[in-house]
Amino acid sequence: MTALSPHLRQATPVVAARGEGVHLYGEDGRRYLDFTAGIGVTSTGHCHPKVVAAAQEQVGTLIHGQYTTVMHQPLRRLVDKLGEVLPAGLDSLFFTNSGSEAVESALRLARQATGRPNVIVCHGGFHGRTVAAASMTTSGIRFRSGFSPLMSGVVVTPFPTAYRYGWDEETATRFALQELDYTLQTISSPADTAAIIVEPVLGEGGYVPANRAFLEGLRERADRYGFLLILDEVQTGVGRTGRFWGHDHFGVTPDILVTAKGLASGFPLSGIAASEELMTRAWPGSQGGTYGANAVACAAACATLDVVRDEKLVENAEAMGKRLRQGLEAVAGRTPGIGDVRGLGLMLATEFVTEDGSPDPETAARVQRAAIDEGLLLLLCGAWNQVVRMIPALVIDETGVDEGLQAWTNAVEAGTSGASDR
Repeated sequence: MTALSPHLRQATPVVAARGEGVHLYGEDGRRYLDFTAGIGVTSTGHCHPKVVAAAQEQVGTLIHGQYTTVMHQPLRRLVDKLGEVLPAGLDSLFFTNSGSEAVESALRLARQATGRPNVIVCHGGFHGRTVAAASMTTSGIRFRSGFSPLMSGVVVTPFPTAYRYGWDEETATRFALQELDYTLQTISSPADTAAIIVEPVLGEGGYVPANRAFLEGLRERADRYGFLLILDEVQTGVGRTGRFWGHDHFGVTPDILVTAKGLASGFPLSGIAASEELMTRAWPGSQGGTYGANAVACAAACATLDVVRDEKLVENAEAMGKRLRQGLEAVAGRTPGIGDVRGLGLMLATEFVTEDGSPDPETAARVQRAAIDEGLLLLLCGAWNQVVRMIPALVIDETGVDEGLQAWTNAVEAGTSGASDR
């Protein structure tokens, strides 16, 4: 008998038979409101008809045209469509399959372009599970332990996580930038620093948004010292935060942008964008891969971008995110065990704490399990898994938000009843 690795444990007991919009249906026929979206991947919902049609048509025409061997039209169309939404000046693209691969591609480009060895990462960031990406990940030990030595040349600097420090955002931001300056003076000199990489909203680290002053500070230092600013938009991109890119909230443009997840509505596709001048500094032969820019995935991505535009899903993410957040804050206001509600757009989270303010992963897990009984699928994150996150598809409407909030209310009541007696 063969089986999946015992470490591939599902967060829910659901055996999915089909998906439609914001819902998954189990093999038993039960309908679940999916506030996981495949960890933020099914941006246009499960099996959006236009995405399905595009993929079906492409499967019957060309499944795989290896893009360093031949060119194909879905890739050309995707490059053109991304040109309509990428920041000005980021006009050169390279595609891979996963977020981890794209992050490593950005790192490789940064090191080759600058001739410098080190990369600075922010504490709490998640960038992937492959060796280099895991070496840059500090959101939890489960992503980086047990296969040392990790990649050298990684330096960690604070992220302005105001709630964790117990400070206001201004104080946390000032501290983070001062510590970055100290890091550049004591650990990684500017002459040795190729780039700093950061998520506009920490993902696995607990759904903590950055802020304008912090990202402006990173941009200013990158420009002053000649290193690159890489923004990891794997989870925050393609409308998730109520702007097309997460960094659009903060008015800062990166040198390299990393994208994946919601780009192709569930098909594996990722990429990096940079200026043509920067991209030309990559070494010959350093960019490639067997499955990157798969024709079916590119066709699905083109359809995804059309749906996001035509159905105004960025605007919907902003509006529905506000509605969802208001409901989450209302629940938090009457629940002593909830310490914080935060996020941007449809990337929202609730942090559970004990009476003394310590992380409370046990209650978070109980609430997440209770939500399943209510027909609501959720995921955990944060260093202790003390944070419950909500990332519904961008097509969600008021009915779906309200249904989710009612299920959440019931789950919180069930999961926190008697918690103080533990």
